Amino acid sequence: MLRFGTDGVRGDAENELTTSFVLALGQALARVLGSQQVVVGRDTRESGPRIEAALANGLGSKGVEPVLLGVLPTPAIAFVAATSGAPAAIVSASHNVWSDNGIKVIGPDGCKLPDSTEAEVEAALEAQLASAPGRRADVYPVETSFAADSAGADAYIAHLLSTLEGRRLDGVSVVLDCANGAGFEVGPRALLAAGADVHVLHASPDGRNINDGCGSTHPELLRKTVVERGAALGLALDGDGDRVIAVDERGELIDGDQIMTMTAIDMHARGELRNNAIAVTVMSNLGLRRALRADGVSVVETPVGDRHVVAAMRAHDLALGGEQSGHIVYSRYATTGDGLLTGLRVADLLRRSKRPVSELAAQMTRVPQVLVNVRVARRVDLGSSAVLADAVRSVEAELGETGRVLVRASGTEPLVRVMIEADAQSVADAAAERLRSVVTSQFGGRE
Repeated sequence: MLRFGTDGVRGDAENELTTSFVLALGQALARVLGSQQVVVGRDTRESGPRIEAALANGLGSKGVEPVLLGVLPTPAIAFVAATSGAPAAIVSASHNVWSDNGIKVIGPDGCKLPDSTEAEVEAALEAQLASAPGRRADVYPVETSFAADSAGADAYIAHLLSTLEGRRLDGVSVVLDCANGAGFEVGPRALLAAGADVHVLHASPDGRNINDGCGSTHPELLRKTVVERGAALGLALDGDGDRVIAVDERGELIDGDQIMTMTAIDMHARGELRNNAIAVTVMSNLGLRRALRADGVSVVETPVGDRHVVAAMRAHDLALGGEQSGHIVYSRYATTGDGLLTGLRVADLLRRSKRPVSELAAQMTRVPQVLVNVRVARRVDLGSSAVLADAVRSVEAELGETGRVLVRASGTEPLVRVMIEADAQSVADAAAERLRSVVTSQFGGRE
């Protein structure tokens, strides 16, 4: 049985997210969530309508009304959930290939469910799958096109525009890569409504081309197009629209760390950065920490995963947090990462500052970072190896303040991840190879 991970349940759409499994999950959600309605939205995958229908039927069979939003970005669905006070189920596998799909559940506050509630859903799902299938009380018609609920889309776009507080983006030229995903319609609409001059890429979903050579994981065409058109900014969404990677006017990539740095410095100057700190994961580049420290901004470090970032933001009352991948949360305006909101904030900063994006991004100097994944025979306890601990301490001592070391076991795969940062690429490469060799010798791993 599929179990909840950091982003709900996710797997191969045909073989794992079967109709019977999704139907049972809908019934389990109805029992645990205790809501009269559940908002349901999806991205553009071919399997989306089938999964949406099965989920709706499962909910309906237990007396819960499914409110179908059609194709909308994850943050738009979370916005509808938070404003309506109803939980939501989002049918999406984010940046994965088209043949995968998933279901993540958002509470009535617009945030992911706590672990304890997910455990209740898993228990109810297991019981439902083990029991004899009951009669389906209702069958709900499901829209099979890529259309979105107009009211939900309009409300979300109005919300995005409100975050500009009356300012506009007139004169800002933007190339937007929609990844053939959930933001293919509302993305261009929002930027155009804000006054930007928009050129759109990859906004023709066919069910199988989501994330296919496009979007935040494949920004090659975006980089080329920004330069060819002389645009001021490029933005690449991922499949469900909760993250974004930017491109400057020279075609250079700007990752989530750089976006957080430039917007944090701006928010700090404007008195909008609560408690003068932001939340980032252990994977955020050392350059971000250095740039923010120089500006008087501290960093709250979390484990990898947006769930941990949001939890830290709540615990420390922070206005900004996110990940290097471009999953960035502005808590004043959103409960989850929002690629379009982030893109609007970057474009607004560009226009207000009258500085090119390349100059804004240069406020952070990225430190060379080497990532090595070592495959092991099984999940391992890194703390059991004194040899590895000694090796890590030795590398840390050699790097001192000029670098950083992180060795962690993956929470989802039999991998040990080694990350080294150092001011010199050659030093980072050598240290990563040294620790890779130790992990391999201690745990029988291979790359």
